[in-house]
Amino acid sequence: MSQTGQLFETRVVPVLVPLPAERPYSYAVPDGMEVAPGSIVQVPLGPRQVAGVVWNGATDRVDAKKLRPITRVFDCPPLDATMRRFIDWVADYTLSPPGLVVRMALRAPAAFDPEAWIEGIEATGASPERMTVARERVLAAAQDALAWSRSGLAHAAGVTPSVVDGLIKQGSFRGVRLPPPAAVAAPDTGYGRAELNADQRAGADSLAASVAKGGFSTTLLEGVTGSGKTEVYFEAVARALDLGQQVLILLPEIALTQSFIDRFHARFGAPPAEWHSDVAPRQREKIWRQVVEGRVKVVAGARSALFLPFQNLGLIIVDEEHDPAYKQEERTFYHARDMAVVRGSLGGFPVILASATPSVETRVNAASGRYGHVRLAGRFAEAAMPDLSLIDMRAAPPPRGRFVSPVLGKAIADTIARGEQALLFLNRRGYAPLTLCRVCGHRFQCPDCSTWLVDHRLRGQLQCHHCGFAVPRPEACPECGTLDHLVACGPGVERIAEEMLTDFPEARTILLSSDLPGGARRLRRELDAIADGEADIVIGTQLVAKGHHFPMMTLVGAIDADLGLANGDPRAAERTFQLLHQVTGRAGRSGGRSSRGLIQTFQPEHPVMQAIASGDASRFYEREIAERERTGLPPFGRLASVIVSANSRKEAEDHARSLRRAATEDGDIEVLGPAEAPLAVLRGRHRFRLLVHGTRRSPIQVFLRAMVAAAPRPRGSVQVQIDVDPQSFL
Repeated sequence: MSQTGQLFETRVVPVLVPLPAERPYSYAVPDGMEVAPGSIVQVPLGPRQVAGVVWNGATDRVDAKKLRPITRVFDCPPLDATMRRFIDWVADYTLSPPGLVVRMALRAPAAFDPEAWIEGIEATGASPERMTVARERVLAAAQDALAWSRSGLAHAAGVTPSVVDGLIKQGSFRGVRLPPPAAVAAPDTGYGRAELNADQRAGADSLAASVAKGGFSTTLLEGVTGSGKTEVYFEAVARALDLGQQVLILLPEIALTQSFIDRFHARFGAPPAEWHSDVAPRQREKIWRQVVEGRVKVVAGARSALFLPFQNLGLIIVDEEHDPAYKQEERTFYHARDMAVVRGSLGGFPVILASATPSVETRVNAASGRYGHVRLAGRFAEAAMPDLSLIDMRAAPPPRGRFVSPVLGKAIADTIARGEQALLFLNRRGYAPLTLCRVCGHRFQCPDCSTWLVDHRLRGQLQCHHCGFAVPRPEACPECGTLDHLVACGPGVERIAEEMLTDFPEARTILLSSDLPGGARRLRRELDAIADGEADIVIGTQLVAKGHHFPMMTLVGAIDADLGLANGDPRAAERTFQLLHQVTGRAGRSGGRSSRGLIQTFQPEHPVMQAIASGDASRFYEREIAERERTGLPPFGRLASVIVSANSRKEAEDHARSLRRAATEDGDIEVLGPAEAPLAVLRGRHRFRLLVHGTRRSPIQVFLRAMVAAAPRPRGSVQVQIDVDPQSFL
């Protein structure tokens, strides 16, 4: 299809709709309607009207008169060429239908129409016939701005709206239309510049220079916990804003958002726009619209913010770039860190990846020169790193039925006696991971998943953490009927909190977990309380490991630190190292206090534990990188996971085997499996896995497409999911 400028010459255009569509559909353009690539339109699809985007490329060779016409063109800026290329790239790389990818960019359909203007008033200069004190206050307040809303002026003057109404009747004000208010105030780059030390200033200048230079680059900002990475990359944000560009800052957890918002506000005098699942729908619509119009300058959000249609995006920052939360594992499988680098490459602007414990892939890219590398070697304000040591649980075990070693228990007692705080970390929610009957041995298992039900004492429930199934915690065994013989096996954070309340009844104890009642608001209040010194002992899951600043925290104890090593995940060692390094980094973040990190382990000789205890991160990375290179694992090789699921085990296994038979012989690519997945049943569906392993240069997407095309089409309840660059091996 030929084009002249931005308008289509023909009256047939391709439209990509936000459904599992493999390609755009062709639609006729009615006479008098103008559309261009990127225009957001409404089109008929079956009996419904849906939103879509006019796309690039050829249309079906069909007479335009036989096609259904576009219903309307929304009064909305179009998705620019970079955004459209990005959507196509993500779809091609992840083997996802382009329609599902464009759906992520069209998350706020109510925002496709312009925001309504507000009825306002402005002063005419005319004086009322009778002046009162209240009217004088209104006229004085009105001088502070050219136009006001009626209620806003009344509030500013400290009067009732009826006083303003009287002045309108007297001709002192006339009606005007005001643009919709901004979702957030504009940031001020000169508002709260931080005092940076020499190391930080050098890093900040380097990052700001890459922004000023323009063009694509990726830089790893690596610094120990507490080194001030956020303040350093804020200088790059300031430079981008001074150049009139928009900035996207990705955060891995909603729990981190509020502390980040507070720090951003202190630096720029206004908060960034937030984009995550807790933002109210009306606010999301306002943000989406003002992002595409260029009015919102900075967005801080979860991975989905990557698909916001920015008008002039000039910088992306991925904070805690190593975090597994950046991987989406439903509908469209993608890694937000990697796709952020792609978006920067397509848009021609810098990307900054920040972490105290970078992923192995990022470390290798930095070492090879593919990425820039800015290091912050020391903590801010010369705060000392914690003194780390291992507790060999074979030599210093806890009493029977307990989980905290006497060595750690004594350290907790000494810490709270000094008026300081202790943090106990266990990456396991609930009270216990398993409940069984001591009489008959019955174990409580999820009826829809091949997992045990987790005991949540605070809610009085047994719950599956994979599908959400929950039942009230019973008093009798459902198998043999015996009362009071159900026993909890293993610890969760609730059980550690119970142990602390028993051992230290006078201590102020706070339990932090993402699944406790109260949600994000309660979590923010409790994090603020900890930072203000209103707690003595804190027990938490991995959400306490990242981004928080607790000035009084001088002891961190890791319970069951070996937990992440006990599975077949090839990234198990890396993730355990990162998590333990991050959580022990919560200690000693204010100068003048010595701090400790104690790690309970049954494998003190393990390389991960030795690397943590020595404080020598490079030692761990060298060993892990060498092992990855030897085995051809990422980033020295490529992986793709194919999950086949069905209502019956036989259906899933049969189709998985047919896929394996359809795979072509390729010297650089091998297919492993099929085998029953470690999580063999999920939400009532049986699962089989194939793992595709190739060299770094292997055309793995081409191989997968050919394999799927050559295999029989899935029938009945069979579904096939493809995950390129998998992070989970369940």
